[in-house]
Amino acid sequence: MNPVNQKSSSLKRAELLSGIGAIVLGMGLGLFFSRFLTAYTTPLLLIGLLTHAWGMFDKHRVENASEGARLWWAETLYWVCWAALLALVAYITISHL
Repeated sequence: MNPVNQKSSSLKRAELLSGIGAIVLGMGLGLFFSRFLTAYTTPLLLIGLLTHAWGMFDKHRVENASEGARLWWAETLYWVCWAALLALVAYITISHL
């Protein structure tokens, strides 16, 4: 692996770890403040879902336009995340019928 690919791979791993940390932190804060945030659950989920989806889509678009190497595991996580977001939308929709 050349130095450029190694740096890109390290950057993606750091971004992934940071994202996972943000998720865990958000879950912890949600549990901590759960009794105060109950009325805002669905709007917060939808706002988070939409902003995450747009950021993920935009980042993927920018990366595809660049000449950098594509990492198989990053591409796999991208599509797994889209599947999880769609499942969450389906769950929210069904639970509010």
